Amino acid sequence: MAQVDVVNLNGEKVGSVELADAVFAADQVNEALLWEAVKHYRASLRQGTHATKNRKLVAGSGKKLWKQKGTGRARVGSVRSPLWRHGGTVHGPQPRSYDYAFPRKKLLGALRSALAAKLADGKLTIVDSLEIAEAKTKLYHNALKKLGVTRTALLVENGKTLSKGLLLGARNLDGVELVLNNEVHPYDLLRYDVAIFSKAAIEQLTEALAKSVSKRKLAAQTEAA
Repeated sequence: MAQVDVVNLNGEKVGSVELADAVFAADQVNEALLWEAVKHYRASLRQGTHATKNRKLVAGSGKKLWKQKGTGRARVGSVRSPLWRHGGTVHGPQPRSYDYAFPRKKLLGALRSALAAKLADGKLTIVDSLEIAEAKTKLYHNALKKLGVTRTALLVENGKTLSKGLLLGARNLDGVELVLNNEVHPYDLLRYDVAIFSKAAIEQLTEALAKSVSKRKLAAQTEAA
């Protein structure tokens, strides 16, 4: 198991925590799976409100412009024909949802890969608590500087220990996002430069991901038998 230091918001070491190899081992990083997870996440963000007007939506009469035969002209049925200027668009984009189903096992595998990559890059920080006495943005800004954050940061807290003070203090920080450990997505971990977990959050998340690995191995052994 990987031994990782636990620090306080002043950057001082106050302990350590063991992270399971089933989640944080270097061989857990699967770049193809990460790509799939990011693609799925970004697809679900698309509004899909694009639209073009087909021949039934564009302005213009549906009356036949001239008789079918005898004029010497090409036959035509409507001024709204796609062949004409200002006519309808053929096979143009229409409003739709870009979201699609993504297997839960793949999502958990991508999350393990993202966490392992963050740890391998030295971009994973664990603090004993994210709580500060006063809910002030300036105090959290100073705390992040002491933790070595120079660009962007993802704060991950346990839902049971999340306080209103943390929400108020972190919400106005530029380049910083606060999420719960049961809502963190691989896209979040890849998007932000540094991931800062509270000890309670990382322990609960690691336990859940390790259990999913154990269930998968047990199922594979059962099938093999």
